[in-house]
This record gives sequence, C-alpha cells and structure tokens, in this order.
Amino acid sequence: MAIQDIATYSYKDVFSLSVVEFEKACILNKPEQINSYSIFWIKDGKGSYNIDFKQYSFDGNVLFFLSPGQIFSVDSEKIKEAYRINFVKDFYCIQTHDREVACNGVLFNNVYETPFVVPCKKDTQKLEYILENLIEEFKQNETAQYDMLQTYLKQFIILAVRIQKENHQLKENSESKLFKDFSVLVEMNFKQLHSVTEYANRLGVSPKSLSKNFQKIGNNTPSDFIKNRIILEAKRQLLYSTDSIKQIAFSLGFNDPAYFSRFFTKSTSKSPLQFKKEFHK
Repeated sequence: MAIQDIATYSYKDVFSLSVVEFEKACILNKPEQINSYSIFWIKDGKGSYNIDFKQYSFDGNVLFFLSPGQIFSVDSEKIKEAYRINFVKDFYCIQTHDREVACNGVLFNNVYETPFVVPCKKDTQKLEYILENLIEEFKQNETAQYDMLQTYLKQFIILAVRIQKENHQLKENSESKLFKDFSVLVEMNFKQLHSVTEYANRLGVSPKSLSKNFQKIGNNTPSDFIKNRIILEAKRQLLYSTDSIKQIAFSLGFNDPAYFSRFFTKSTSKSPLQFKKEFHK
C-alpha cells in the first residue's frame, strides 16, 4: 500500500491496525516478504497485487489474507479506504484456535489459492462494527486489553471464514476435510516429507484414496500439490535469503543439490541460478 495518510494503532509490536484514507495511484516494483499474519481490507478501491508470483486484480470491496513468508508487491492500486491488520503468532496462534475458528488452511497458510473474501453489504456492516470496537479498545489501555483485542480479532476472522464458506460453498464433508488436513500437513512438513505415501500414512488413508479425494474436488494430484509447495519455498529462498543453492537444497530436504536443481528446472523451465538472476534483473 502507498504510505500516505495512514493512522496506525498498535499493541506491544504484536498486533496492529492501520487505517488508510486516500485516493492515489501507486506502483511498488520491489516485492516484500510478509513477516506476520496480515489482513488487507480494501473497502473501496481497485488495483492489482502480486502474491507469491501470481497476479490478483480487484475492484470494490474485498478482503485478502497473507501469512508469514509470502511474497507481496503492488502492480497498481487506487484506494479510497482500506485497513490492514497485522498480528504475530505469539498474539494469536492460528493453529491453536483452528478447531473453533477454522481459518488455518482456509484463510491463512493457504498458499495454493490466495483467498479473496468479498463481503456483502450486511457482512460489511458487521465487519465495520468489529473494527470500530477494535479501534476503541486500542485507545482505552484498560485492564485485560490483550484479551479484548484478541477477542475482536477472533470475531473478525470467524466472520471472514463464514463469508468465504458462503461465497465458495465450502461444504464440511469428508472430501473437504481430508483435503484441508492434507494441505495443513503439507504446510507443516514439506521440507522433510516429499512423498504422497508419507502423508497418506499420517492421515490414516491409502495413497490411492488420497488421489481419489483430489479428483472429486477437482484439484491437482497430491504429488503436484507437494511439488508446488516445495517450488514456491525454493523461489522465496532464492530471492530473499543469502543462502547458496546448495544450502537451500539441504533446507528443503534434498540430499543431492544437483537433483534439487534438476527438480527446480523441470518445474519452472529455469535453473535456480537463472531464476534468481532474471528476477533481480
């Protein structure tokens, strides 16, 4: 977002809310790596953002969600009103609250399909009410402020999950649950576990059953899912770490750096070194 006319409320560097009110075209050519959980609510505006090397365009009222490690940049934006919420794991743990909130793998830590949540007028009014209370609590500095702020954040996330499920008709059936469990498991273990069989065993199903589940919900194969997550992390590290290609290969669970280079080249049609040079150029 363009840095102009931004009012920021914060709590001990672990939770913040920025309110943006301006109308200005902005282009940021240099991508940034997100280091906290972030919610962008473009209440009135349009533009084009790049998230993890994919372009997303928006026009109107929309929310989207970013997790630590994701790559973000602005192609163009013209914003009249927007909000940005940032929080770290120590303030609100996505994994700990997932059973009750159900946002892990749906809103956050969903690098396979960046969720754009489009609220209707009634939902917008509810979100506005939560933010008004949130801003008021930031100003109070009263007893148990941490708990109150966390409660309002939780309400905001729960409402966003409900909107997402309603818009995308996400049904709580066995297929969707298995897919979500698999995606969360991959997110936690992709640097160590590379085979479908290893994940299937942890989920208590056969590799064949896991593949059939993917076919039913219209996604890529489980093998492609794992491969794409490894490639995405490789791209991130190639651009935003000082590690050598050999070190990156080892960090992603490859014992042979040469095999990692072939794996990356086959998936992207560019060698790791070529990808790094072309991107910076």
